[in-house]
Amino acid sequence: MPRKYEGDSDVATETKKHVRLQRPKLYKVLLHNDNYTTRDFVVAILKEVFHKSETDAVQIMLHVHYNGIGVAGVYTYEVAETKIRLVEQLAQENEFPLRLSMEPEDD
Repeated sequence: MPRKYEGDSDVATETKKHVRLQRPKLYKVLLHNDNYTTRDFVVAILKEVFHKSETDAVQIMLHVHYNGIGVAGVYTYEVAETKIRLVEQLAQENEFPLRLSMEPEDD
């Protein structure tokens, strides 16, 4: 049996490790221009899938149209991947060749 010294208590203390959480890496979902997908379809997917306002959706669509590529939104990997799959499925159902990609956002 261990000896007790004056000032000792029966309370055991435990040191907690401080875990610092890191923000997940974010990815840009990119829309690519083509000569077949209608402007109305692009605006519709920007509004419905990416939750953009009418004004923002039109601005993004025009940027893609004139520059060849544009950012639809920035998300975690899983969310970006899901949105790309959904839009590609909608494009295929509507017989449009709309192409999307994603790339890591610059830190």
